[in-house]
Amino acid sequence: MALDCIFHAPYRLGCDVFHLNWWGESGLRPFNRVSSLGTTRRGLVLFRAELRRPIDQRHRVISSVSGISQKDFNSFPRPLSVADFSAAPEDGEKVRISFKGLPGSYSEDAALKAYPKCETVPCDDFEDAFKAVELWLADKAVLPIESSSGGSIHRNYDLLLRHRLHIVGEVQLSINLCLLALPGVRAEQLTRVLSHSQVLDLSDTFLSKLGVTRENVVDTVVGVKFVASNELRDAGAIASARAAEIYGLKVLAEKIQDDLDNVTRFLVLARDPIIPRTDKAFKTSVVFTLDEGPGVLFKALAVFALREINLTKIESRPQRKRPLRVVDDSNTGSAKYFDYLFYIDFEASMAEPRAQNALGHLQEFATFLRVLGCYPMDTTSP
Repeated sequence: MALDCIFHAPYRLGCDVFHLNWWGESGLRPFNRVSSLGTTRRGLVLFRAELRRPIDQRHRVISSVSGISQKDFNSFPRPLSVADFSAAPEDGEKVRISFKGLPGSYSEDAALKAYPKCETVPCDDFEDAFKAVELWLADKAVLPIESSSGGSIHRNYDLLLRHRLHIVGEVQLSINLCLLALPGVRAEQLTRVLSHSQVLDLSDTFLSKLGVTRENVVDTVVGVKFVASNELRDAGAIASARAAEIYGLKVLAEKIQDDLDNVTRFLVLARDPIIPRTDKAFKTSVVFTLDEGPGVLFKALAVFALREINLTKIESRPQRKRPLRVVDDSNTGSAKYFDYLFYIDFEASMAEPRAQNALGHLQEFATFLRVLGCYPMDTTSP
């Protein structure tokens, strides 16, 4: 298929492993018509004609706080859902970046750090952000993958394998949690604070000293909108300083999190991979599976150590299609083992022979191997 060539051609550097990585899973693509977008202009027109229809219903982010007023906020972009299949803009002036959440969220901060002049596209959930790129509603997606406080975001690891987008960059963002309230309200006047449950936990020491009731909402910005829309003078919210600016609140305190060095790593995803280079620091992300056996994972990791390639991330996830494997290991019964997917990030470009040789070596005993992306490392300050 022509699409397969487009997906794997930038990585075909003379090693069969690259041909294997992008071949044989086209049936897993959720939107078959996307293939025509990569082949001919005629296919693009047909795709858009089929998807074009009035957008009269948009799913909203569901909040655990009921009765949120939309006063003064109707002009802000509403989150996309899978139902919002409209044609992408053709002006070509700005990169459109999809993200999960509302305007003012930390994910949008990460998108603006990577692309300061971008047009952001808020989405209901992580998968909608993936599909926005696949359906040409956005050019790229920026999604969190791990944080120094909460660890890996497993949902997005699973979505990386389910969808055919490629990692083309990373963004490290320092998270500054701020206490927000209406102008003129002091911190001692607050009786309750609204935010995402994880954010409330990260600010436990500060909130305990403040002596306020904690109320969970589905997203940090949802709490900000609730306070602003209802003009609550006894309630505050925890979110970013930019959210305060957008929704007309005042920052009462900054860096209220218990761990001041709170950094979240985001991935930048696109429909097509970028061409790897050797003139700057690159990182490569792969996923693979192995047969059960003693020392198999050790052998897999050794292919990188033998070539002095530094691993920066190792993550394992159970396979959803075949979560358990039964292995006879005794005369009285059988033992059940999980089948795992292994995600690895390593510091090397696929343009380097050592990286090509490492993956060629890994392919000798990996039952499945796929390159998720080769991309420049974020060496800027978080």
